[in-house]
Amino acid sequence: MIIAIDGPAASGKGTLGKRLAAHYGLRHLDTGLLYRAVAHAVMSAGHPPQDRVRAAAAAMAIDPAGFDEAALKSQAVGEGSSIVSAFPEVRAALFNLQQEFAAVPPGAVLDGRDIGTVICPHADVKIFVTASPEARAHRRWLEFSGRGVTVDEAEVLEDIRRRDERDSGRAVAPLVAAVDAHVLDTTELDVEGSVAAAIAIVEAKRTP
Repeated sequence: MIIAIDGPAASGKGTLGKRLAAHYGLRHLDTGLLYRAVAHAVMSAGHPPQDRVRAAAAAMAIDPAGFDEAALKSQAVGEGSSIVSAFPEVRAALFNLQQEFAAVPPGAVLDGRDIGTVICPHADVKIFVTASPEARAHRRWLEFSGRGVTVDEAEVLEDIRRRDERDSGRAVAPLVAAVDAHVLDTTELDVEGSVAAAIAIVEAKRTP
């Protein structure tokens, strides 16, 4: 079984991906970390994320086994990942890696922005997770605060809106719900409520 979870930044798709994978005994891939790793590699080498040649080279050399999630979760890397993910060369370099991950039995849960539309268009279940920009900004602010990182919530909201515009407006694999995706609005839901709603969606698809 392949479960595709898409949605904008801080919508809760990563948490849902981990929880659904644990619930159904499947492997999980946070594809957003792939793009964050590309941005981090470029920026750590002293180059701007807008450098598409270096971004493409970094994507070709990505090794998910060596990810330092803490380093990849910074606000600057998140902004950079939104930039590098718009490059067709970067997306092409990471395409096979994601498809191969999904193809290994008994299946997997992948979350990102183009899983149901590009990476796994034939996924058994597609969920598009969304929430208001304000709710997402507050969650991201709480996440940063929990790690001891001081950020202004208004700046986080502005970053969220910039990323939404960039992700939905890019020419290649824009952020959009697949036509057969189940839309899950988590604005008013806590984590447990979101997980329960997602499991209900999966179970409805599994029931003949």
